Amino acid sequence: MKVLLIGANGTIGSAVHKELEMRHEVVTAGRNGAELLVDITSPDSIKEMYVKIGKVDAVICAAGATFFGTLTELTPEKNELSIQSKLKGQVNLVLLGHEYVNNNGSFTLTTGIIMEDPIVGGVSAAMVGGAIKAFVESVAFELPRGIRINNISPTVLAESIEKYGPYFPGFEPVSAYRVAKAYQKSVEGGQTGKTYRVY
Repeated sequence: MKVLLIGANGTIGSAVHKELEMRHEVVTAGRNGAELLVDITSPDSIKEMYVKIGKVDAVICAAGATFFGTLTELTPEKNELSIQSKLKGQVNLVLLGHEYVNNNGSFTLTTGIIMEDPIVGGVSAAMVGGAIKAFVESVAFELPRGIRINNISPTVLAESIEKYGPYFPGFEPVSAYRVAKAYQKSVEGGQTGKTYRVY
């Protein structure tokens, strides 16, 4: 399969790339250091990326910025970061990209544990994760030509525990390898409209 991987340079994206490149042609996209440059907050940039790559069998998004901070720190402007990047960015990858996905292809988006198991400082990230989950469940009924869509919901990564550990007290981290296996399941499997939880 020809797989478009957005966010390939991140901790999750790197693990997904390593897992899938053994069996598939993986084309990377991101803000820097990737084969295709894309800013997922810009619909025009997303369109340009799809025009350049052409038809693909699978689209994976392991990108998307969110604001972490307490409710008293959260402003409309800071919340907009999560909305424009993690939420609208991923949604627009589907809205603008389904015509470029081959019959029986797939989209795999990324959410996270805090949409169902909240943490202090995670309001903005949890909000957009829940919205993406609802989008996936709804759009799965309407995607044409047998195209599937799922989302991956990981807990905090072992590889990122030093940076994000203070936000996740009492959470048991998982390896990026385990998370990458969920993306493999979404791409190579047959399910649609699902949330693959990696806790």
